[in-house]
Amino acid sequence: MVIRSYRAYTPGTRKQPVLGFDKIVQSNPQKNLTFGQHSNKGRNSKGIITSRHRGGGHKRLYRKIDFLRDKKEISGKVVTIEYDPNRNTYICLTYYEDGEKKYIPYPQGMKIGDTVISSTEAPISVGNALPLTNMPLGTAIHNVEITPGKGGQLARAAGAVAKIIAKEGRLATLRLPSGEVRLISQKCLATIGQVGNSDFNNRILGKAGSKRWLGKRPRVRGVVMNPIDHPHGGGEGRTPIGREKPLTPWGRPALGRKSRKNHKYSDILIVRRRKNN
Repeated sequence: MVIRSYRAYTPGTRKQPVLGFDKIVQSNPQKNLTFGQHSNKGRNSKGIITSRHRGGGHKRLYRKIDFLRDKKEISGKVVTIEYDPNRNTYICLTYYEDGEKKYIPYPQGMKIGDTVISSTEAPISVGNALPLTNMPLGTAIHNVEITPGKGGQLARAAGAVAKIIAKEGRLATLRLPSGEVRLISQKCLATIGQVGNSDFNNRILGKAGSKRWLGKRPRVRGVVMNPIDHPHGGGEGRTPIGREKPLTPWGRPALGRKSRKNHKYSDILIVRRRKNN
């Protein structure tokens, strides 16, 4: 995807690279594949903020994405490549031969007019979905299922790609985008190729207002708060946090504390942990 930059018309556009929409088709989303969603602004049913720094932002229509790829043996034609405000990759509107329309995540290199199919005998080409048992070693995949028939849950973000590095018995060994190596049932479906919009991380928002458009409210450092508001707060001028290690606003250890549960069901399936855990 092309990255373009503005001239410094304003301080916000100075050194602000943005994604170019060269492959995006200007079209309204399919009405039967969208529904409205209510933003709770990080509040619970009593109106109390339980997740900070959320609120505002532009209205969004949610697009129903076909992560299941359960249209077996029926080929579909990619008609449009569209922007989706709910995720950092683009989506493809696909017309299937039986008349049904569905959105799928945009695979890198997919073009309008290309054909995709979900089948056990599908060819190894970008956008096709098939079980891991029918894929050769070294295949780049995304939208990988963890449980057969549940739909893709792994490698769905922009630029994400997993690789099949081994097969043994009923399990396949995958290297995930995080660096984790884990075992997955060979019955699970996955889609060939890398998720598109891989330049997403190169964008710079440029100004605080851009973040407000995304529904993110300002964050305030704990060291500039009062002692009643944060364990790092208080003191005169620029003072250190005064604690042995950084803490959350509620006094729990932060920055480096492992958050994964002990004895989780999937521990036996993880061959090598991701680097930051």
